[in-house]
Amino acid sequence: MNEADTRAELIDPALKEAGWGLVESSRVRREVITLGRLQGAGQRTRGDIADYVLFYQGQKLAVIEAKKRDLPVTEGLAQAKRYAERLQARFAYATNGVGLYRVDMHTGEEGPVAGYPSPQALWAESFPEPNAWRESFGEVPFHDNGGQWQARYYQHNAINQALEAIAAGRQRVLLTLATGTGKTAIAFQLAWKLFHSRWNLAAWQGDDDTRVRPRILFLADRNILADQAYNSFSAFPEDALVRIAPDAIRKQGRVPKNGNLFFTIFQTFMSGRDAEGNPAPSFGDYPPDFFDLIIIDECHRGGANDESSWRAILEYFSPAVQLGLTATPKRTTNTDTYAYFGEPAYVYSLKEGINDGFLTPFKVRQIATTLDDYVYTPDDEVVQGEVEQGRRYTEADFNRLIRIKAREQYRVQVFMEMIDPREKTLVFCANQEHALAVRDLINQAKTHPDPNYCVRVTADDGAEGERFLRRFQDNEKTIPTILTTSQKLSTGVDARNIRNIVLMRPVNSMIEFKQIIGRGTRLFDGKDHFTILDFVRAYEHFNDPEWDGEPMAPEPCGRCGETPCVCVVSPPALCEACGNRPCTCEKEPPEPCPVCGESPCQCGGEGGRPVVEIELAPGKVRQLQHMSATSFWSPDGTPISAADFIRRLYGDLPALFQDEATLRALWSRPDTRQGLLERLAEKGYGGEQLRDIARLVDAENSDLFDVLAYIAFALPPISREERVASHRRQLFAEYDYRQREFLSFILDHYVQNGVGELAQHKLPDLIQLKYQTPTDAIAELGSVENIRDVFIGFQARLYESHKA
Repeated sequence: MNEADTRAELIDPALKEAGWGLVESSRVRREVITLGRLQGAGQRTRGDIADYVLFYQGQKLAVIEAKKRDLPVTEGLAQAKRYAERLQARFAYATNGVGLYRVDMHTGEEGPVAGYPSPQALWAESFPEPNAWRESFGEVPFHDNGGQWQARYYQHNAINQALEAIAAGRQRVLLTLATGTGKTAIAFQLAWKLFHSRWNLAAWQGDDDTRVRPRILFLADRNILADQAYNSFSAFPEDALVRIAPDAIRKQGRVPKNGNLFFTIFQTFMSGRDAEGNPAPSFGDYPPDFFDLIIIDECHRGGANDESSWRAILEYFSPAVQLGLTATPKRTTNTDTYAYFGEPAYVYSLKEGINDGFLTPFKVRQIATTLDDYVYTPDDEVVQGEVEQGRRYTEADFNRLIRIKAREQYRVQVFMEMIDPREKTLVFCANQEHALAVRDLINQAKTHPDPNYCVRVTADDGAEGERFLRRFQDNEKTIPTILTTSQKLSTGVDARNIRNIVLMRPVNSMIEFKQIIGRGTRLFDGKDHFTILDFVRAYEHFNDPEWDGEPMAPEPCGRCGETPCVCVVSPPALCEACGNRPCTCEKEPPEPCPVCGESPCQCGGEGGRPVVEIELAPGKVRQLQHMSATSFWSPDGTPISAADFIRRLYGDLPALFQDEATLRALWSRPDTRQGLLERLAEKGYGGEQLRDIARLVDAENSDLFDVLAYIAFALPPISREERVASHRRQLFAEYDYRQREFLSFILDHYVQNGVGELAQHKLPDLIQLKYQTPTDAIAELGSVENIRDVFIGFQARLYESHKA
């Protein structure tokens, strides 16, 4: 029996006999766990697919890895354990249809077993301590949107872990998942299960047997995030959804209370007036126990900082269960978030998302120019302000303390030449004024006729900027193509087709850096990677051990000494602009002065005197130059140098071919060549990476065979054109003039486009290009078998040694 026969004739009947698929709430599913990392040209590494996953009451209880009957029973055990670990299933089974071997992933106990347990028996083993809420949540299936949605494994894990925490009585729960992995979908499914199981605070605490539907608040810090969530929850009954907006509160004279799912931003909750007309937070119009659950989106943006208005809201609604969603692991700049919520119930990192194939990988183009730093010399003209003699102005100073238009113009020219002008691009600038200047320079350099090809989207652009942002997010629209911004778009931009991110300002915060990178990681058809064009050495963050490590251990609060913090904070100060406590004007706060660190500046820097404006001497403008390099990545997601990448490839090649003769033999046939390319891709050397290496070793116009032979055996590479010229005599020796004409046609395509033209699947296309129809080709070249033999046969001669 092969594996399919073994499954159909031995395993499937045994599972059915044990009750799987027959007992209510039980099912068996073949599950795609990971898609496989994107490698370029639409190719992925091999994904993880579990043969069987056993579900009961909405939980994944076990994984079964099947092998054909003739193999040992534990042949698939390593796979089963790996899959069970990913899916957080309690048990892993390996079988060949005759024997059955089980591992308990919690206790490590393992050994052969007589047969499969029933769904009820496996549930009792998985959860020996009963919990009524766990069972209630399990009775509510996910909302699959008519079969359009299925939880990815990490989403299922996050939802389960959050529900487990709630069932266990935790009042503060944190989920840490990378940008682009579907945190809103997770929040929706959690709310769906709580809503339909009629979970609420009173019932949860055992004080009331009345199972009424809960009231859930979704709290964000920007309207675009609250609106996205509101729209994503449209499957709930219309009368259950409430969008809390300042206009509605003013119009009705009160906060809305009829509904179950409420969406707002913290600025709305912090604004309002008391009976005397004085500023007062509107959230006080709700009783403290009004909400059963509060979901705080992007909670790292201040949800637990002592001075944060988020904290005032959360303290007021302290009876509610509070669920924080964040994209960033614990760092020194967001320790308060983790101190408040405690250790995350589940973590799914950016690195995991990329390696699993659920996020798009990226390339980094490091760009250095001859004007990254500047020291004034008398041949330059001071147009405005007062330059400091002898001072070296660095990246942090530009467009804050000093401005040189020719520098920005040159940088715009450089990155515009590097990108495809049709691709959606985000450009991060030093401040709103800089974003305006860069927008103008891009539109002056563009070739596209549309006047809105590049637009600025910052806080000052208001409703018009939001309109442009919505058009940019629409994957069906191509205009605007480029957005310039400063701070506004580092979060909340759900645009799946972003292909380039340009950094024209320093990014000092690791949290902000990961948020910016997350703008490009969403999957989109035909998008194999996105590119970060880095003028400001932000790529150095990749070398930071905090880049994507494990969350740090929680630290006690500095005030109360508790973990998580339990102390009450003082109210935030009045905003000087709008007079509210805290600010409700929804504008970007003034950025700290790079000299004194204060906002507004206290030292006479940017805020106290005009920015120095310099016009470079004409000779300096003409001499501006730049250098760029591409970063490579190891399988674990860490950056490595090009030299290290080549050394790693050199070390991996002997496992694929031992000598030059073996490489030539593998490369000489389309089928074995394709097999070698697939094995290389599985090790992290896809076509895109091999082409990058070809450029590094000055073999861009060579066959990929020459690249591998150069690295493995130090054979000097030759161009494809030279290869054809040097082998032409033996290539044509055994063929008639019609076949030679066909081969010449194929070789022209090979020289122009590379070895991909010699793949078996290309033959029909080449025939159609040359002869229009298969009938015409057969009339010229003979039978289909003849044509195939010619196409495969000449390739062996193409890769013969020069000595042959």
